[in-house]
Amino acid sequence: MVRAAILFLVVSVFISCGQNTQKNSGMDVSTVKALDLDRYLGTWYEIARFDHSFERNLEGVTATYSMRGDGKIKVVNQGYKGSLDGELKRAVGKAKLTSDPGKLKVSFFWFFYSDYLVLELDTDYRWVLIGSSSPNYLWILSRTPQLDEATKQHILDKAASRGYDTSKLIWVKQKPESSQ
Repeated sequence: MVRAAILFLVVSVFISCGQNTQKNSGMDVSTVKALDLDRYLGTWYEIARFDHSFERNLEGVTATYSMRGDGKIKVVNQGYKGSLDGELKRAVGKAKLTSDPGKLKVSFFWFFYSDYLVLELDTDYRWVLIGSSSPNYLWILSRTPQLDEATKQHILDKAASRGYDTSKLIWVKQKPESSQ
């Protein structure tokens, strides 16, 4: 019975991955041509995201990347449930590099990996636009808890030109920089 359930789960994941790729065929998911991992590591603030169950109702969300001893990247995503004073929720995963510098594989569960696509990256590594092979996932991350309106609009324009529906973005509440 347990074997059947695991087999069903694995098959379902592979089928859904295939469907997501097909749905994404009209979108531009090309990644950056170069990624300096040393500059990319550290803490990023989540500015906006598409809604999905694993981050629903989280505020003050950050993603922190650091190197592990095995050459993979430690990924720590955390945020506060319901409000900036809510209960801290934390997920620890791992990421691995691929032959494409802007494409990583990330896992928070066992050996199931998902695409982590660095679509756009500021030359000074101040902000990044992240997607996946599915059009259902999109994130705007920043080195600071807030972005100015001109920078936000610039990133939104880039996402829209790639085929993303930016009206679906949820803008994440962050504590002001002075209270971090």
